[in-house]
Amino acid sequence: MIRNVDLNADMGEGFGPWSMGDDGALLDIVTSANVACGFHAGDPDVMAQTMRMAAQNEVGIGAHPGFADLKGFGRRQLPLGQDEIANAVAYQLGAAQAMARRAGGQVRHLKLHGALANMASVDHQLAKTCYQAALDIDPDIIIMVLAATAQEEAARALGCHWAGEIFSDRAYNNDATLVDRSLPGAVLHDAKVAAPRILDMLKAGAIIAESGKYIPCQIDTICLHGDTPGAVAMARGIRDHLSEAGITLAPLAGPAQTR
Repeated sequence: MIRNVDLNADMGEGFGPWSMGDDGALLDIVTSANVACGFHAGDPDVMAQTMRMAAQNEVGIGAHPGFADLKGFGRRQLPLGQDEIANAVAYQLGAAQAMARRAGGQVRHLKLHGALANMASVDHQLAKTCYQAALDIDPDIIIMVLAATAQEEAARALGCHWAGEIFSDRAYNNDATLVDRSLPGAVLHDAKVAAPRILDMLKAGAIIAESGKYIPCQIDTICLHGDTPGAVAMARGIRDHLSEAGITLAPLAGPAQTR
């Protein structure tokens, strides 16, 4: 059974006067924050505020790059060339590094967002392109990957520091990809359902698909989405349930964690 794990949440996803999720409350619960970099959501002010709170709470800061798609929240696939995507990832990581440094912290990990992440979970070359763009800037950055997908294959091939991620609030297909959000049951909202399910995955060292299939994988971090209704209650319920089961929650440990 896995005894130590990171709990991460996507945040900093407001824009100007429009807020998205309760980042302040989440930062009292999670151990890592994936901060939007201004393409799918976020702006310099939102990034600064989110990263400042994360640094003050000793929460690990990560860059969360996605497609330049504010209207679609980065969840629409864009027909871009891989060089263009690589440049977009590098640009967003650079912005995140600057804002984190100014806030008194540093970017420790990178996690792809939305449609870009989903595409990279089935496209080894796209994942490798995105990750290499980040590694060109920071060779020691931790690449957070969707466990047991092409993302993990790409990270392993690159020989970089990486962390395997599972989702607390999303259902899985049999190939370890996420069930499409348009389908019933794709997104979970009740911690009483999600928390025991996650504990079962940690005990098994495997993703449990919607079909009941077990997919063995490395689990270093658990994600929940900060923009979903009830995200704070979900995060607190999961943290409490895991703590009661003897699981220690802590930020990603850095390069030494890579296996």
